[in-house]
Amino acid sequence: MNTLSIQNPASGALITQVPADDGASVAAKAAAARAAKPAWNAVPLAERKACIARFRASVVAELEALAATMTGETGKPIKMSRNELNGLLGRIDFFLREVDAQLVTETVYAEGGMTEQIQHIPLGVVVNISAWNYPWFVGANVYVPALLTGNAVLYKPSEYATLTGLAMARLLHAAGVPKDVFIAVVGGGEVGAALQAQQIDGLFFTGSYATGAKIAQALGPRMVKLQLELGGKDPTYVCEDANVKNAAESLADGAMYNTGQSCCSVERIYVHEKIHDAFVAAFLDTVRGFKVGDPMAEDTYIGAVTRAPQLAVLEAQVADAKAKGATLRTGGARLPGPGNWFAPTVFTEVNHSMELMREESFGPIIGIQKVSGDAEAVKLMNDTRYGLTAGVFTPDEARAKTLLAQVNAGSVYWNCCDRVSPRLPWSGHGDSGVGLTLSTYGIATFTRPKAWHLRQP
Repeated sequence: MNTLSIQNPASGALITQVPADDGASVAAKAAAARAAKPAWNAVPLAERKACIARFRASVVAELEALAATMTGETGKPIKMSRNELNGLLGRIDFFLREVDAQLVTETVYAEGGMTEQIQHIPLGVVVNISAWNYPWFVGANVYVPALLTGNAVLYKPSEYATLTGLAMARLLHAAGVPKDVFIAVVGGGEVGAALQAQQIDGLFFTGSYATGAKIAQALGPRMVKLQLELGGKDPTYVCEDANVKNAAESLADGAMYNTGQSCCSVERIYVHEKIHDAFVAAFLDTVRGFKVGDPMAEDTYIGAVTRAPQLAVLEAQVADAKAKGATLRTGGARLPGPGNWFAPTVFTEVNHSMELMREESFGPIIGIQKVSGDAEAVKLMNDTRYGLTAGVFTPDEARAKTLLAQVNAGSVYWNCCDRVSPRLPWSGHGDSGVGLTLSTYGIATFTRPKAWHLRQP
């Protein structure tokens, strides 16, 4: 039997080993999900909603234990684990509130004995290959609306958040979702590849561009619906009229929250030359105040880096920036001791020849670049193959909207950052991916329209 080892990234200690899937078990689970899907779709929407409502209640009841599990296997500070679970509740409420309207059959024409209608039917069997950095958010963005709209789900949690994924399955089944309608699939990349080989109707993936590109290449010829939420190199521009202290504190949090391991982490900061030095000083004051420590401690802000291989990526970006003339202001190295630790790192005098300003960091590291004005800022913000989020800090709303309208990004922020709302679609431009989750569009994406032409005899 295959097994998957679960390790604590803060200590390197083995937490446990769990049974893992192989090609045969993946095929069997996919067949079971396909067989179970019609009966689940036939369950009245009110009962499907009741199942998800019971699931929500169980998350509330077990919140502390669920947070501890997530912190143990990802290194996320415990307060941030609680924040994620509490934030999940509002997302579930949104889906429960909005799903009815997305499934109503629409009559778009009725005249002379001819009626035309649009019915919204489920995709079928949906694969969700999920992420470790926000496992509850990223997973529920897919499987909650997928289940509500009548789909069966094959859910592969990241191998770095497997225990959290198994907890999701346990709670959903206890809430009344049949075991073959939501099936957890355990393993690494080879198991994800096995899922792609099955007869499926949609694949929703969150992860790296490199993996997303491989999935698109494999499934494109099969015409399987794809949603790929991939990388980002998210920029923010601080105008000369911005409140320096407020902008610095907000952006330090946006860059370092969850140890910088967020899809929408601030990854590049451009500051108008008139306030650059004052901003950098305030930014460094904030970052140096972030406590690095035991993720289970209540006052820890910077936790462990979840994936050990990412430490080498961060080190390479540091070395490249130094070699090309950047100034290291703080951090810049692994921290001693067991586990995966990297010091909060800030560079200035950076430019776009550096990997730090071009490739996703996904860690507690940031570059701050001085700019002469709006035109240079917009040019640099768009100098990327990604397009997930972007922001502007200024008291002038009209100026912010003018600037943000010129930036290629799926989400834009005025005087805020690193924010996701269930009411707004989550999507990206360029190598940040295709498709979307969240909002009413993120419910409809799990359905397909069926056109009815009905003529009275």
